[in-house]
Amino acid sequence: MTFTVTSARGDQGVTCLRLAGELDLSTAGELTAEIDRLVADGRRELLLDLTELTFCDSTGIAAFVRGDNLVAADGGWLRLTGATGRVARVLQVTGLAEVLRHDRDTADPTRSAGS
Repeated sequence: MTFTVTSARGDQGVTCLRLAGELDLSTAGELTAEIDRLVADGRRELLLDLTELTFCDSTGIAAFVRGDNLVAADGGWLRLTGATGRVARVLQVTGLAEVLRHDRDTADPTRSAGS
């Protein structure tokens, strides 16, 4: 299976990145490059929709953490949403479900924007 990342600017300046496929050593660079591009364009609020992500290894986790650190350094945030199955389990085991405010039920950034 291939990996894709698409982005769209949503309401209130939030940028939603939709990840699909397998996020691993061979594909994590694509996510990192897209986050870097968005940050260079001044985007600081990133919502990663993991609904269609079927696999995530440690390099994918590292890409999430790196992206969060990058936007947080400028007062922004990175959140995860939509993870299911093995991906949700990895987020829970690593603690990222709490740290990155993972919410598997909604991709609406306004729902948790006040925290």
